Amino acid sequence: MPNIRSSEKDVRRIKARTARNKATKSRVRTLRKKVIAAIASGDSKAAQEAYNNFASAADKAAKTSTLHKNTASRLKSRIAQKLGKAAKA
Repeated sequence: MPNIRSSEKDVRRIKARTARNKATKSRVRTLRKKVIAAIASGDSKAAQEAYNNFASAADKAAKTSTLHKNTASRLKSRIAQKLGKAAKA
């Protein structure tokens, strides 16, 4: 337990930020799984739409430093590669 009043406030802030970051990361992971599932099903239109939602969420997470910008870029790139291979097939 913190003894200083500002430290008590810091604890509250950290708790709120942690919850927000967890929700954002969870959303990115869920959208990523949806893209992979859509690619596996073979529906290219649904896969492209799911990818757009995923890319948007990843960029927003990177913008707020919830995800590192390179991590978001790497995730988007790998999914885009899978999407491209599925489109060719």
